[in-house]
Amino acid sequence: MAREEKPYRVYRGGRAKGKVPTVRPARVRTSDEGKGGGAADYRGPGTSTPKRARWGRRIGAALGMLVLLVIVWAVAGWFSVAGGVSDANKRLTPDAKSALAAQSGLLISHSTIVLLLGTDNSALASRAGDMHSDSILLLRTDPSHHRLYYLSIPRDLEVPIPGHGTQKINAAFQNGGTELAIQTIRDFTGLRVNHVIVVNFGDFKELIDALGGIQVDVPKPIRSNRFDCPYATQAQCDKWPGWRFEKGNQHMNGERALIYSRIRENVLDPSETDFTRGARQQAVIDAVTSKLASFGTFLRAPFKGGSYVKPLATDLSTSQLVQLGWVKFRASASSSVHCRLGGDFGGGGTGSPSEDNPATLAMFLGRSAPQPPTGQFDPGCVIGHPLQ
Repeated sequence: MAREEKPYRVYRGGRAKGKVPTVRPARVRTSDEGKGGGAADYRGPGTSTPKRARWGRRIGAALGMLVLLVIVWAVAGWFSVAGGVSDANKRLTPDAKSALAAQSGLLISHSTIVLLLGTDNSALASRAGDMHSDSILLLRTDPSHHRLYYLSIPRDLEVPIPGHGTQKINAAFQNGGTELAIQTIRDFTGLRVNHVIVVNFGDFKELIDALGGIQVDVPKPIRSNRFDCPYATQAQCDKWPGWRFEKGNQHMNGERALIYSRIRENVLDPSETDFTRGARQQAVIDAVTSKLASFGTFLRAPFKGGSYVKPLATDLSTSQLVQLGWVKFRASASSSVHCRLGGDFGGGGTGSPSEDNPATLAMFLGRSAPQPPTGQFDPGCVIGHPLQ
């Protein structure tokens, strides 16, 4: 058998002359060779990086920059909102904070009850000293089921107010501020209020404008009575028919939304009551919270974060407000439960609480299925839209 030439030389002491034969790797042919596709030859070290790898690195770098930008934007928005929240916390008295029940766990995972008190004392010069709470609304979160519960309490219900006898429930805020309002609502409903937000409706329109307006679904046409006339002279106001709202989903700025939430009489539907006004307020507050939890609000947060909480006085921290916004973001509007308490209202406009209110409170707490009101002033709950 012939000796095969080896690719190396054997040294037997000393140095051997001659070149060491090199071995070239076998040429790798592709299936397309000979068809215009070329061959995948080994090109050795120092060859250029394939285009696909370069594009992969570019995309990775772009994604990294995007993540960094989002983090920086979120931090800037956080500090902007935190400054306004700090001022909002200072506007709530220590006595009001002490009247609240302790929160159990994080808001993103544990149910909580938030009391929203609205006052429009600064909306009119004639009401500058009026500190009644014109809007009383309880919000209960149910993060495990991604659901929110709303409960309106008619401001003209006559209930016992600690230290002040039996009066309209909205007088509690006038007599003792937020602390007495919390105590009165707790004693009347038996609910443990964990947090409170006091909204000055006179400045509420600034919040809505800072959000870029809100979308509100108006269930039927409205022509209000004459209040807050937009004209300068009395003669013009006498000819003015009142505020008008068409039926349907519409965009409202701050002033328009505030007017809508304060309408007490609808000339086109005399059957409407103060209960209907409470439903409109629920719709506006629901629209505001939805806008606060939107992506567009996040984009504007570094510039307008402080404006979002300017009309508020609250015990909620920045972290808790963000958690509340996340719970709202994840909640389904179609499954939200809107409730109201009722009363036996007479000709004077005030009335004693309905004997069916405890059943509605059980619905609000999720202990029984929602049932709609059976009468004009009766309590009850509906799913997916505010009560009308």
